Amino acid sequence: MPAYDTRLPLSRRGFLLVSTGAAAALALAPAPAHAGARRPFGRFGSPAARLTPKTLYVDPKGRGDHTTVKDAVTAATGSGWTLVLAPGTYRETVAVDATRTDATWIGASEEPRDVVIVYDNAAGTPKPGGGTYGTTGSATTTVQADGFTARWITFANDWLRADHPDITGTQAVAIKVQGDRSAFHHCRFLGHQDTLYADSIALASFARQYFSHCYAEGDVDFVFGRATAVYENCHFRTLNRTDLAAAPYGFVFAPSTAGANPRGYLVTRSRVSSEAPDAFYKLARPWVPSSDTTARPSLVVRDTWLGPGIDAAAPYTNMSDAFPWQNQRFAEYRDTGPGARITVPENRPQLTAEQAESATRAAYLGDWKPWQGEC
Repeated sequence: MPAYDTRLPLSRRGFLLVSTGAAAALALAPAPAHAGARRPFGRFGSPAARLTPKTLYVDPKGRGDHTTVKDAVTAATGSGWTLVLAPGTYRETVAVDATRTDATWIGASEEPRDVVIVYDNAAGTPKPGGGTYGTTGSATTTVQADGFTARWITFANDWLRADHPDITGTQAVAIKVQGDRSAFHHCRFLGHQDTLYADSIALASFARQYFSHCYAEGDVDFVFGRATAVYENCHFRTLNRTDLAAAPYGFVFAPSTAGANPRGYLVTRSRVSSEAPDAFYKLARPWVPSSDTTARPSLVVRDTWLGPGIDAAAPYTNMSDAFPWQNQRFAEYRDTGPGARITVPENRPQLTAEQAESATRAAYLGDWKPWQGEC
């Protein structure tokens, strides 16, 4: 596979130009009419030719074991289940609790644009029983179990600020991942604020996560959390905004790494592009949450192309002045592109060659090697 998809993904903003209504505001074109018409589960079997006793088939058109992902997850009790998802849009919220370990979800067409799990809750959305969802509760998909793997799936949250001017809690999570050994290959994560929540199940838990050949888009802190996460050969795209008159429009990364964790986020051999004006985005800001004021956010971006959307002179900023970014663990190494130009050296901390030897996927993930085998 190439280092990243060189085709320009159709963002939700772009899709809105040719669609009407928030319900249609997904960052993807409809699946081709022929997609899955004859073999909705591709090369991955079917209910009549089940690959393993622990394989379930999901199809919104009723050709599988279940029509919703949620029902399939409910049926898949225990460990080691595989869900094969036929092309379609699954408008639902889904939660994989900690007991459902070593699960695998596969987009049957092997094209993530074809298989979409999406909903539209935000942090400030009122709950039916009172109160609001909050950031965690806004997630379309939540994965707490260890050993989760997903391939060729789009995880999305299509809540839009413009449709809800009365709501101030605008965080809208596409997926929250908390389990250790969580791997995503050729997946897409679509949203605006807080799109991809790469986290852990508890403050003292250092969950390891791996994202390979994935695409994530958003505006404010759209890749965030306290996991030990490696993003390899990924494409991050910052969205344009019409609701703000000046920079910054947002921030790509907002790690909240525990102080006791020696490693946080590693971005390697990836790409950051933008549909916003040049220099209107920061690369990162540290998140020190009220639940863990001893956090020391950690981010290394290496061997990555940073486009002109990143403010090269001041790529980092504070989320809170009480926790300045200079006191955290931010560094770069051998980055390229207009957003990586070092014009103010004190604003661009760099790893030495010796330090970079420890900034690798193997060092971050230890004995777990999710890049081996089929990716």
